[in-house]
This record gives sequence, structure tokens and C-alpha cells, in this order.
Amino acid sequence: MSTPDAKMPIEKAAALAKEHGLSPSEYERMLAIVGRQPTLTEIGIFGAMWSEHCSYKSSKNWLKKLPTEGPRVICGPGENAGVIDIGHGQALVFKMESHNHPSFIEPYQGAATGVGGIMRDVFTMGARPIANMNALRFGDPSHPKTRHLVAGVVAGIGDYGNCMGVPTVGGETNFHAAYNGNILVNAMTVGLADSSKIFYSAAAGIGNSVVYVGSKTGRDGIKGAVMASDVFTEGGESQRPTVQVGDPFAEKLLLEACLELMATDAIVAIQDMGAAGMTSSAIEMAAKGKMGIEIDLDLVPQREEGMSAYEIMLSESQERMVIILKPGREGDAAAIFKKWELDFAVIGHLTDSHRLVLTRHGNVEADLPVLPLVDEAPLYDRPTEPTPAPTPISAADYPLPAPALEVLKKLVGCPDLASRRWIAEQYDSLVRGDTLAGPGQADAAIVRLPDNDGNESGRAIAITTDCTPRYVFADPKMGGRQAVAEAWRNLTASGALPIAVTDNMNFGNPEKPRIMGQFAYAIEGMAEACSALSFPVVSGNVSLYNATGADPILPTPAIGAVGLIEDATRTARIAFPAAGLTILLVGENKSELGQSIYLREIHGAEKGAPPVVDLKAERHHGDFVRGLIAGGAVSACHDVSDGGLLVALAEMAMAGGIGATLELPADPALLFGEDQARYIIITATPEPVLSRARAASVPMSRLGVTGGDALILAGESIAISALKNAHESWLPNYMAGQD
Repeated sequence: MSTPDAKMPIEKAAALAKEHGLSPSEYERMLAIVGRQPTLTEIGIFGAMWSEHCSYKSSKNWLKKLPTEGPRVICGPGENAGVIDIGHGQALVFKMESHNHPSFIEPYQGAATGVGGIMRDVFTMGARPIANMNALRFGDPSHPKTRHLVAGVVAGIGDYGNCMGVPTVGGETNFHAAYNGNILVNAMTVGLADSSKIFYSAAAGIGNSVVYVGSKTGRDGIKGAVMASDVFTEGGESQRPTVQVGDPFAEKLLLEACLELMATDAIVAIQDMGAAGMTSSAIEMAAKGKMGIEIDLDLVPQREEGMSAYEIMLSESQERMVIILKPGREGDAAAIFKKWELDFAVIGHLTDSHRLVLTRHGNVEADLPVLPLVDEAPLYDRPTEPTPAPTPISAADYPLPAPALEVLKKLVGCPDLASRRWIAEQYDSLVRGDTLAGPGQADAAIVRLPDNDGNESGRAIAITTDCTPRYVFADPKMGGRQAVAEAWRNLTASGALPIAVTDNMNFGNPEKPRIMGQFAYAIEGMAEACSALSFPVVSGNVSLYNATGADPILPTPAIGAVGLIEDATRTARIAFPAAGLTILLVGENKSELGQSIYLREIHGAEKGAPPVVDLKAERHHGDFVRGLIAGGAVSACHDVSDGGLLVALAEMAMAGGIGATLELPADPALLFGEDQARYIIITATPEPVLSRARAASVPMSRLGVTGGDALILAGESIAISALKNAHESWLPNYMAGQD
């Protein structure tokens, strides 16, 4: 086959390379690999494959520090999603991924296609998605774009998940001015698979057919991976054509068709067309299998006239897959996809050339070595600068400006602590009928597991997403620790054994040493916590260049995590279940106010060190609490996090509609400090529980007794209804324009 004739002036080729995100040195490296002047299609391919989004060129060295192995790990990072063995012949397949830039440019489609993309990552591995989660960060509520972005993102997430019939069972949503110009939309999907039938993406078999299935290819999403690998400039909405357009009904058909084909033995390898579209899927499959691949682009199903080779290869149209089939199985596969009314086309075959060869209208549009596109991608060891140690603060400088319960009322109604019911009600959290605890009911969502025959197994899983960006900004290493520890606590507080993590590393421009330092130290903190808590990282995503001009986001290493519950009748919710029960605190009160929501919302200060994360205490306290829940000694449980002790108690009271008399002094540091490794547990048998705590050397103290219709503290009282009104009214009022 002939070599492509670029017929492109050197100056134009260099300019195009720059447009595609390639630095001058990267362009020179590309020329050395190609050995001639490249075509436009070849420049586009290199730009996509060597983009930050696809190559992880700034982060790969640091990601190696994360623990990724464990007795349950079937597949760690490197495939479409991570896979964990949960026994009984079953596996969980899960991952979290970002769609930040597209969601800022076009919030509905950006968020919707983010959900669609992460679900494809999961069912590509052979798993049926059983639950979705998300982690959302928006700008200051007073910013003119924030309300529009919230509305679009929530609608996009809800519509796509609802149409797919996959419940959205929880998540987190925060507001901060640092996200004014660059919101974060992180989507997570968990799927259930037969542990002996996991599908991978490494191509194999010289001559085997390369098959395209799903929706037709259009011009949407071209250069999406490159766009996601650069900072925004003002007027970023002009990049709308780079945002993909989703069709959840087509994805539902694709899901069912793929799972039906997977029930046969026809598949050698399968890969979702995600970032960089057919470019990344074809090249990554060939590279993993050390194969060559030839594709006739004339055979690719197209929905627009006159598409070029460049456009076909770089399109990020949604709901598409590439499959390598065993010899002679094309007819069987075609019949399945025809039944589901999806496109099916044999577009090429595997070779032993180790090259990617693309033809269009009989012309060779690209002829490139496969392995260098992956293995010789630039790898940078960027300079890091540590974040200066925060200036210590004195809690005495931040006294209560009003009665403690009035301060509490303001806090539970502030943007970061207000109820997310308005959001949750736009998601179907109950579809499939297996959701045991949905949004706001427990510290982690709880989903029932069927057995291998689809019957009730008596088991369940818990799922959570967590991060406290203000902690990471103040102290990246401690903030990284805390993000993992809080996820571990939330699973534990629900009664689950935490088993594995997926992460979504959202940071600013890595070319700035301070930002790269945030990333590096956050990774170190995460690695320490994951190791101490036996909590391996099995999948994840890195999203850098989250900034508008010189203004970066807060460093946000979002943690998605799953836990296993062997007895689904032994779980815990957050609501006070009845009157007359004893409220106990597990853990020590260290009265740390630094970086607390109290400090920010009541005193207008974002300062001080975040609370210290003692990993030994986290492990010890969490294992103890989980044992209490499994033994039936706990009737409700809630970890103490944002807002501190009094906010956690108020959340439990509001969830149950039951008040409490509290035995606490009106000390702001005690009431609102966000000390770690703490849980509030509710029990009908306090003496045996206290005795067990003493025997296990676990700090435990009485906080009060449930009952009545008000919180009573140090001579003050406030009706639960008043707290609930403040808690639940802010978000719907804000979205209705009544702020």
C-alpha cells in the first residue's frame, strides 16, 4: 500500500500541529516517528493520542504511586473500567470520569454524554450497569452563569440515566467561586458482571474482522480530547461544536445488543469509542495486542455527507463501539445488531504490520506505526512547588455571633449544606427496584445485589463519591488523605466493608509548579490513605487544565468508592429512627476550625489548616463501627464531616423528623469543628456498646437522647420543622430565581 502524500507546506503542518495541542518538541518527535511530512489526518491522530486527556503525559509518573492491587482486584487501571471480585461468581465493574469542559460549554449535552460515556466504559467490560453516581462542582451561586449551568447539568444527567433505566442513587454537589469559569461534572457507574466473563480491549488474531457497531458517525465532538486538554479562554462557549450529542435510547439498544453478543463466544476484544473516537479505540486495541490494523473509512456508517478521513477518525459521536470478532462470526453478530436496529459494519481487519493504515476513497490517508502513538507519547516530570503551610488559627478568634442553634439554622441552609432534594428528584433512583437507600438516606447509597440467576441474594453494595476541595487547596497531602478517608467512612457508616476506589483527579494547569505540586502531594496523601485502609485504586481519570485564563479551580481529587454488604438486613441509615434512644459519638473532639464551613459561612474566612487525618484512628474506629452495625447494635449511623458535629446531628434529626436533647456546651469549635475519624451512632443498648468501646480502646462519649420535635442544646431549642424549612428551601428557591 502506498505511503500517504501529504502535499502540505511545512509551515502549515507546524501550525496545524500547534492547533492540535502539540508543542514544537512534540511535533519534532512526531516527524521523527513518521519519517516524512504528515497528513492532516495524521496530525489529528497524534494530537489526540498525545493530548493530556488521552496520554496522561503530566500525571502518569505520579499515578504509579497509588496502590492498585489486592486480593479482590481482577483488573486494575489500564482498561475501560476496574473490576473487583465480590464472591459468588460475581464482579463489580466501575469507574468515574470527567466531562468538565463540555459541560461548561453546553451543560445539558456535556453532562448527558458524560453519563453515557461512563456507562459504555462499564458495559464494554461485560457488566450490566446497576447504579450511577456523580460529583458536581459549580461556581458561586451569585455568578450569572451558575443557575443555568446547574439546570442544564442536572437535566442532562437525569434524562440520560432515566432513559437508560439505570438508577442515579446519589452523589455530591458543591458551590465555590473557584469554579465560576470551569465547572466539574464527574460521573460514576457501577456494573455487575459474571467474574468469569470479563471482556478486554486487546486486539488479537491476524485477519480478524474489525467491526463498527452502534450509531452513525457525525461531525460532533471533533477535537474534543484536545479541547479537554487546554485551559479555557473567555468566550469558551464558542467551542460548542466540540461537544458531543447524546442519544440515550440508542445507547440502551447498544447496551442490550452488546450484552447479547457477549453471551456468545464471538468476541475477541471490544472497546468503546470515547475520547478521540475511532482514533483512540482502534489504536489502543491494536497497541495492547501488538497488532496492526487496516480500516477502510468508506465503510464507516456516516450520518453526514462528505465527511473527510480526519473528521471520521476524530469524531466523538456517541453510542459507538469497535469489536474484534472471531473468524466467521460476522453473520451471527450482524443478526444481533440488526435485531436491535443498530448499525453494523465490517470496516477493516487486523494485520501483523504493527501499523495503522486508513484509506478513504481509495487513497491512503494515514499510515502510522501503532506502538509509538501509545508508548512514545511524551512523558513529563513537571516541576512541583509545595503549597505553603497554612497559618494556624485560634478558635477563640471566631466566637459564636448568635445563639448556637441560630448559627446551625444558617449553616444547614447555606449552599454547600442545603438539601439536594431538588436535584435528587430529577433522577430516578428507584428504577430496577434494587435501591435500598437512595439520595440523602444514608452516608452511602445502598443497592441490592441479585444472584447469578437474577434472584435476591441477600447481599448489597454501597457506593459513594467524596472530596473536600477546600482542604486540598489548603494542604494537598492532608486533603488527599481526607478524600479517601471520608469515602471509607461513608461506606462504613452504611454498614459496608470498603473494597475499592476509583478516582477523578480534577486540577488546573500542570505547567504551573504550584498546580503540579497540588496534584503530586494529593496523590501522596491518597496513596497513604488507600494503603492504610486496604482500599486499592482500580480505575480513574485525570482532568487537568481546569482553569479559565489564570484562574484555576480548587484542586479536586474526587473519590468514588464501593463497599460490600454480605447481609443486606444489617445496614445503617442516618435518620433518628425513634425517640428514647441514646446518641453516642465515636472518636475524639479536637475542635479544629480551620477550613470549616462554619469559619467560611459565619465569619467569612477561608483559612487555617484542614483537620488532621489520623489513618490509624480512621481504620480502628471504622472497623469498630462496622462491627457494631453488623451485630445489630446500631439503629442509625452518620459520619461527621462538613459542618461538624452539630450539623451532623441536625441532619439525622431532620431525616427522621425527631428531635433530641443534647449534652453539649455551646462551644463553636466543639460544635462546628470538622475533626475526622468520628461517627454518630444511635443505640437502644448504650451500656454494652460503651463497654465494647472501652475494651477496644475506641474513644466514645454520650451526646444525648432522641425525642421530641426540637433540638435542645444548653438551654436553647429550635424546632426540627424550622431547621428543615431552612435546609430544604434554599436550592428550589435559588433555581426558581428567588435567591
